[in-house]
Amino acid sequence: MRPTSCEIDLGAIAHNVQTLMSMVDPTPLCAVVKADGYGHGAVPVARAALEAGAQWLAVALVEEGIELRNAGIQAPVLVLSEPPPAAMALVVEHGLVPSCYTSAGIDAMATAARGRGPVGVQLVVDTGMRRVGVEPGAFAGLVAQIVGASDLVLDGVWTHCPVADELDNPFTEAQLSRFDDLVAGLDAGLPSHVGNSAVAITRAARTAAMVRCGISVYGIDPDLPLAGLADLRPALKLTSAVSFIKPIAAGDGVGYGLRWTASADTTIATVPIGYADGVRRDLGLRGGTVLIGGAHHPIVGVVTMDQLMVDVGGSGVAVGDEVVLIGAQGEASISAADVAATLETIPYEVVCSISQRVPRTYV
Repeated sequence: MRPTSCEIDLGAIAHNVQTLMSMVDPTPLCAVVKADGYGHGAVPVARAALEAGAQWLAVALVEEGIELRNAGIQAPVLVLSEPPPAAMALVVEHGLVPSCYTSAGIDAMATAARGRGPVGVQLVVDTGMRRVGVEPGAFAGLVAQIVGASDLVLDGVWTHCPVADELDNPFTEAQLSRFDDLVAGLDAGLPSHVGNSAVAITRAARTAAMVRCGISVYGIDPDLPLAGLADLRPALKLTSAVSFIKPIAAGDGVGYGLRWTASADTTIATVPIGYADGVRRDLGLRGGTVLIGGAHHPIVGVVTMDQLMVDVGGSGVAVGDEVVLIGAQGEASISAADVAATLETIPYEVVCSISQRVPRTYV
């Protein structure tokens, strides 16, 4: 019933996929749709990405892969984290491709695949991120374990680059060299991939057999130094509308804790969106703004669970006027990166934090 919603431009998703594909051609593109498509909606984004030419999808959880299968999506789906042993049977049942990096995980996968193979498995190697992946010294042993399992087939080998968005950091090249040395002795036709969005944009020649693009699919640069290097179009617009207008006097405090005080007589507009919807509680305290009537207006006081307040002064703002939190209005705009800079975080967190309470609409 309330006017708060996220509008997702699937045409922008398609454009971004095609842009990235042109940059890494002829390398196949894997669209990462974990975390409900970075808050954009996994199933609609997956369909748009595949229609635009993406050949693979990637998720973080088995449950996310099952959601895609239940929606009728049949493209290859890579599960980026090793599933727990109890989930391996579901991986096989739904035709997902698991990432593995432990001997126990490979054993559990072999048990689940028994009599139902061949089932593809991808092996993750830790070349320096220190999050997940087999240590280089144990790599050959896990390769042999997968190859030796009668119902498993080694479908690919991959690693992840944590600083590929830092153009002058030599760590990425050292990682890639380490990875190349590890896979050099494998079957030449075996897919190996290192690429994330930053690798695709800055090192297209190193994307190997596949490139995994996440944030760039949604039209967001992996980091500010990479802004403008790829023709990306933001796909998400977060809007609400003014629900209430109240004149207040100089010296009046606003919101919980009265953390903001009016320095002069002004007008406060209330907007029905809050931290339960993913708008950080301290956004106004840090200088966050919204767009109303094509102009920036400051959020004042702390954002509450369901509402926030905006100082609109004497601008003539009225109940029902559109409020843009992320997106464009007239000539003005607020990007996810702008919000992230205000909050001293990254745009990934901003879009992933938009809760399921906010309806998504697709154009």
